[in-house]
Amino acid sequence: MSRKVPKRVFLTEDQMPTKWYNVRADMKEQHDPYINPGTMKPIELEDLLPVFCTELAKQEGDCQTRYFDIPEEILDFYKIYRPSPIVRAYELEKALDTPAKIYYKFEGNNTSGSHKLNTAAAQTYYAKKQNLKGLTTETGAGQWGTAMAMATAYFGLDLIVYMVKCSSEQKPYRKAVIETFGAQLIPSPSETTNVGREILKNHPNTGGSLGCAISEAVEKAVTTEGYRYVLGSVLNQVLLHQSIIGEECKMQMEMIDEYPDIVIGCAGGGSNMGGVMASFMQDKLLGKTNPYFIAVEPASCPTMTRGKYAYDFCDTGHITPLAKMYTLGADFIPSPDHAGGLRYHGMSPVLSKLYHDGFLDEARAVVQTEVFDAAVQFAKYETILPAPESAHAILAAIQEANKCKESGEAKTILFNLSGTGNFDMGAYTAYREGKMKNYVPSDEDLAQGFASLPKIPGIQE
Repeated sequence: MSRKVPKRVFLTEDQMPTKWYNVRADMKEQHDPYINPGTMKPIELEDLLPVFCTELAKQEGDCQTRYFDIPEEILDFYKIYRPSPIVRAYELEKALDTPAKIYYKFEGNNTSGSHKLNTAAAQTYYAKKQNLKGLTTETGAGQWGTAMAMATAYFGLDLIVYMVKCSSEQKPYRKAVIETFGAQLIPSPSETTNVGREILKNHPNTGGSLGCAISEAVEKAVTTEGYRYVLGSVLNQVLLHQSIIGEECKMQMEMIDEYPDIVIGCAGGGSNMGGVMASFMQDKLLGKTNPYFIAVEPASCPTMTRGKYAYDFCDTGHITPLAKMYTLGADFIPSPDHAGGLRYHGMSPVLSKLYHDGFLDEARAVVQTEVFDAAVQFAKYETILPAPESAHAILAAIQEANKCKESGEAKTILFNLSGTGNFDMGAYTAYREGKMKNYVPSDEDLAQGFASLPKIPGIQE
């Protein structure tokens, strides 16, 4: 097989993008506004200030500024682990015997093992600039909590992390790393908040969910002087910060005279897919090119493929603003047997709108044993043990490459390898020992979550 294109394509520090791209500036229509659950009216900036840092609250509502300058302090932090390479998966291509060209953007070259550090650094920087004392957050599989612990240690802020209880039990070494960086970790739901106690009262044996953990983190933030809440996915500000992935991808592919026919990302809340697609989605929105976008989610938490496009709470405790998004209902709690992260009941309002309007072409739900089949195959040929979340994208890339083999088309495939699986050995062991289950919720299971969707007079009745 010809290897004229290098295995890895690097940028230098001087070539690294210095601006974040805001995809909302080029969207044909904006997503529907957030709604204040108290007044049932569209959110104003002042409504967000008790929860988010001021600058982040402004970014959340900005749909006009196309590019944001990345502050010098954040660029300095990024240069510790960025720019990240694009890698041609030659060995995987050879094993698949496909004419497709498969590229992946490798975001795992930092201790958190994931892309989450891109927005963790940004959000922590703005908190430090505002002279806050500390931050609260939630984490599912642990990548986000680890990234935030790293960022707050660097910028000198306190951090409280509410980790989904079943994940904290499955991944004890995540707790060890988070605490090594000086953060406090609390399995959620917990007895430390009113909403946590209420959830435990109603569901005493629950393994928790991201929605539960978000509720606790938000409550802790708004009741603690000098603290604010930060979130690692879903929000517009998060997709803005993660756009550095897509900006680098675009530059790197131009360096080798390539352009993706297919762009793939895993989808839990939207940060992964939103990051890798950013610059290529801009081309599509402006009518320059027409890449095919695939968001891959777990069949156990099928937000986009089986969810409803509706207003919903972003948390199980119903204390956050309402967002118009694809959702399974804030009361939906995914199976604790699912080991691949991506457990959130909703999807980024931006990605939801793009999917609803047909710009994000496809959402694909996959079962976890097939995800781990793909992860092991990738690891054997490309020598990187992928995070289970990233392996969802790997599976779709393999599926698309096999289609190319059948059709004879030599398409260019790009996916986001958003992290490594070094802290996920419990899941890999369960897979190898044949103990991994493929839970897929029934229509009746999903109906229970949909029953919790709020009624909004004149909008959603």
